[in-house]
Amino acid sequence: MTLHLVRHGRPLTDPARRPAEWDLDPAGYDDVWALRTSGRLPAAARWFTSPEPKAVQTAQLLTEGEVGVVPGLREHVRDTADRIDDFAGTVRRAFARPEEPAYDGWEPLAACRDRVAGTVRALLAEHPADDLVLVGHGTAWTVLVAELTGAPPDLERWASLRMPDVLVV
Repeated sequence: MTLHLVRHGRPLTDPARRPAEWDLDPAGYDDVWALRTSGRLPAAARWFTSPEPKAVQTAQLLTEGEVGVVPGLREHVRDTADRIDDFAGTVRRAFARPEEPAYDGWEPLAACRDRVAGTVRALLAEHPADDLVLVGHGTAWTVLVAELTGAPPDLERWASLRMPDVLVV
């Protein structure tokens, strides 16, 4: 069993909507198609996705098969439409102090880690012999990989993740 964590494709940013509501940018479809044909994803696997539109739409472009939508795979909740000038610095602050919200309206990163790790452990238990492909988000995958491996969160890897990208655990 192998776990493939796919970061969604490039979103169509809309300052009038929260990032959790953004769709996939049609200009980035070719990047998603390139991942689909790259050989980096298993030919046979069970697929699940975050409920966020950009993740669902990425999954739909990556496979013709059935994809389960799993609410627990959603991104680190950032319930604000505010434009944050130093977004990367704010996320790094969330990693440095995971028990505290790094910004007004953000969930503590520890809550994201616990939610995503619990959800993924349940999926692994339900499908112990299957490869899994989970389509979701960079911050959620970064805390998940740290939780599953016992290593500290790899912030350099987080900063270098492309849209889309895949991590294999």
